[in-house]
Amino acid sequence: MALQNILLLFCFTIFSSCDGQDKINSSNKPNTSHPSPIVIKNFRTKAPNFNTTVVSQYIRSIFEDSKGNLWFGTTEDGVVKYDKKTLRYFSKSDGFINFSVFAIDEDKNGNLWFGTDQGVYRYDGKSFKNYGQKDGLNHINISRKGILVDTSGAIWIGTHGGVYQYDPSKDITGGQCFRLFPLLATIDVAGIFEDKNGNIWFASADKGVFRYDGKIIVNYYEKAGLGQNYAGGIAQDPKGNMWFTMKTGICKFDGKTFTEYTPKDGLGGTEFWGIMIERSGIMWITARGSTTRFDPSIPLPNSKAFTVFTPEDGLNCCVQSMYQDKSGNMWWGAGNGLFRFDGRRFYQVKRNGPW
Repeated sequence: MALQNILLLFCFTIFSSCDGQDKINSSNKPNTSHPSPIVIKNFRTKAPNFNTTVVSQYIRSIFEDSKGNLWFGTTEDGVVKYDKKTLRYFSKSDGFINFSVFAIDEDKNGNLWFGTDQGVYRYDGKSFKNYGQKDGLNHINISRKGILVDTSGAIWIGTHGGVYQYDPSKDITGGQCFRLFPLLATIDVAGIFEDKNGNIWFASADKGVFRYDGKIIVNYYEKAGLGQNYAGGIAQDPKGNMWFTMKTGICKFDGKTFTEYTPKDGLGGTEFWGIMIERSGIMWITARGSTTRFDPSIPLPNSKAFTVFTPEDGLNCCVQSMYQDKSGNMWWGAGNGLFRFDGRRFYQVKRNGPW
């Protein structure tokens, strides 16, 4: 009997260790070492059914600054800063009067830039400054992922009516410090991205994808629907391939040819929105109805290359943003707040955690 018990225990251990492998191992466990942060907020009046325990209902952008603080751009609550001790909501009393934040980046001087539906804000750690039409931004509705500080330090702003560049020298003298980039003066920008070679990519809402190498613009529109969605999905994998979202799936560009991946290959959902590539090369693709984890190292066709997560796996529909922080943790902003992933299921991060 003792031998039988040992064998049964051994078999149970083996099968338990293999259970759930199809739902992916991950180090993104809840961090219980961080206490619940102190919430600093001038609360707005919410509808009676609004869940006031979440960080915010719609989180459009996520960013980690050079000091390790996480910033969340929301639709209802403006911009939110998490520094592991406090969760601070900036409001009108701080000089931040907008509630919808679609893009965040940091310049080489440590200033934070926020793209909103009422222009751009710069935050120097003490106060906010708003830039709008008086500063040369003729279109003040900034796109999702519509702010990029490139490796040279130049600041690009994508709007629904063209691309703008920032001139700090004119800002100092009080002049119009934003000017329209003439090579992309009319496009409806859906996202901006810089690749490893310093090329700047622009996803448009209706004219495909554009690449700027510092001298000329090349427009790629060979694939129907390439880059044509409001999420503006652009990413680059560790091998240097570019990836874009399309209306019907995603597309890889190796510099010469395009390769499509659609639900027929294993992607989940319809109406594809965003793409994010972890430093490991693992991809996450968001779509209406589901979020897909894609391991491109697995030769296709192979069902193990794709893992589709639906609301039953904890993450509700309508993912607005994805981000990997410097520690490798993945974050998702969805239609009902902030989420993390524990390797099997998504869990919600509320104001008091678990962070």
